[in-house]
Amino acid sequence: MENWEWRITGANWQSQFDSDGLRPNGVRAMNDENPIVKKSFQFAVRVIRCYQYLCQAKKEFVLSKQLLRSGTSIGANICEAQEAQSRKDFLSKMSIALKEASETCYWLELLMATDYLTSDMAKSLYTDSVELRKMLASIVKSTKEKIQSKSRSDFVPIILHSPFSIFH
Repeated sequence: MENWEWRITGANWQSQFDSDGLRPNGVRAMNDENPIVKKSFQFAVRVIRCYQYLCQAKKEFVLSKQLLRSGTSIGANICEAQEAQSRKDFLSKMSIALKEASETCYWLELLMATDYLTSDMAKSLYTDSVELRKMLASIVKSTKEKIQSKSRSDFVPIILHSPFSIFH
């Protein structure tokens, strides 16, 4: 297995971090308590390695840049959602992350179809991208349901507050 292959498949990506999840300079690498934050970070690292391979070994710069942007944007939007100011803000960021995960699948498919990546090289990244999409779709769906149920429970008919109401 060539040096770039283990980096793309992620078999040894954690070797760059200490066992406690800290980078050598002591900065925390990811939120270990939140599975989607952790998974999206790991995925972004692997996308960056794939980008490096495509630029160095294949001299491909256009499609690989698109993959880099969408693949790293997933985790960035998830992290931004963690600091959301409201449920609607959280939903917006997670929806963007879901769209980015879908776009990443597209770029991986295109890179395979044009023989820049073999299916063996892209399979693990593609599988993880699909898994992230499923996780994000579930989060988006449940958040929408919470927002809708909250808005229904907060609904107070205006007629109750009218001076003409029979309910005073």
